[in-house]
Amino acid sequence: QVQLVESGGGLVQAGGSLRVSCAASGLTFSSYVMGWFRQAPGKEREFVTAISRGGNPFYADSVKGRFTISRDNAKNTVYLQMNSLKPEDTGVYYCAATTGYYLGEYNYWGQGTQVTVSS
Repeated sequence: QVQLVESGGGLVQAGGSLRVSCAASGLTFSSYVMGWFRQAPGKEREFVTAISRGGNPFYADSVKGRFTISRDNAKNTVYLQMNSLKPEDTGVYYCAATTGYYLGEYNYWGQGTQVTVSS
């Protein structure tokens, strides 16, 4: 059974930093592209960032230069370091895994972790 478990969300002031993690189990982690998505209240879920099997990152324009995605295949974990946070970064952050294109369909999803940025 595949599980993706996010952790590390919380409340932070604007301009602050936060790191969220996603621990994967039940799959061959190194074979998957890992992505982060977020959903703000009343809005659709949106792509934030992804990292290829080889470690190449992809970012949404809204987070470029502020967020950094990384993966540790030995620990089956993907990380999202978020710096210079803005109130508009608030939302539930979801980890996801895909064997395909990073902007395509994802096979597995985590339950999400709340990130709230206060102004």
